[in-house]
Amino acid sequence: MQRLEFLADVGHTILMRANFKIQRLFVEDDLQEGARVPADKDQFNYLSHVLRMGEGDNVLLFNGRHGEWAAKIHYESKKKLVLLVQDLVRVQPDPCDLQYLFAPLKQARLDYTVQKAVEMGAGVIQPVLTHHTQAHRINAHRLERNAIEAAEQCGILSIPICHEPVKLARLLENWDPQRRIIYCDEMAKTHNPLSTLQAVSESQLALLIGPEGGFSDEERHLLQSCSFVTAIPLGPRILRADTAAVAAMAVLQATIGDW
Repeated sequence: MQRLEFLADVGHTILMRANFKIQRLFVEDDLQEGARVPADKDQFNYLSHVLRMGEGDNVLLFNGRHGEWAAKIHYESKKKLVLLVQDLVRVQPDPCDLQYLFAPLKQARLDYTVQKAVEMGAGVIQPVLTHHTQAHRINAHRLERNAIEAAEQCGILSIPICHEPVKLARLLENWDPQRRIIYCDEMAKTHNPLSTLQAVSESQLALLIGPEGGFSDEERHLLQSCSFVTAIPLGPRILRADTAAVAAMAVLQATIGDW
């Protein structure tokens, strides 16, 4: 199997890039050379009936713990296949440290924001209930599935931790003050977030995105009273919450994140 890799230095350290030409699958099983990973029902249907992959075809497997491994498809019967693990092609990176905190949106836009958060480096997905939150009943399993699908499609090896929803006041009450929360405030006096972000010295960060109706006055006062919270603007335009999430993550990562 062809792998995309290059020598990083004379010390023969090999850095391996994601190969997007081969189907990637997330699995729960431990991964090591020679392991046999049974495909579950959904994986069997997708590989066999949707992609029409055959005996000996190549796939890439990852589990969020052991890196990415090359594997081959083996049909044990017409209705059962196993994935035969062969070689390690990418080592497991350190977990993504950015935490994404957000007021849940209606389902389709919620799926979108979770996927984009994963693509842009979020290691924790935390729904936050606010006064103007649109959706209070959150399917944590669906959040996790969206996170996994985003990781499969974008070459990501670390799966974010998806938490159950928590009320904003409770979140702030139990927050570790060593991790700074950056939140988007449409009432900010300036339109430029860069100077504010460049003054942030903490290396551990979280991004908080409010609901469509914005934070209430009570919530804004609560956020402003916390020494570990910093407000930033996102320009002169009014953005939808899902658009604001992507814009804020891009600005944050490009200014003080891992870009």
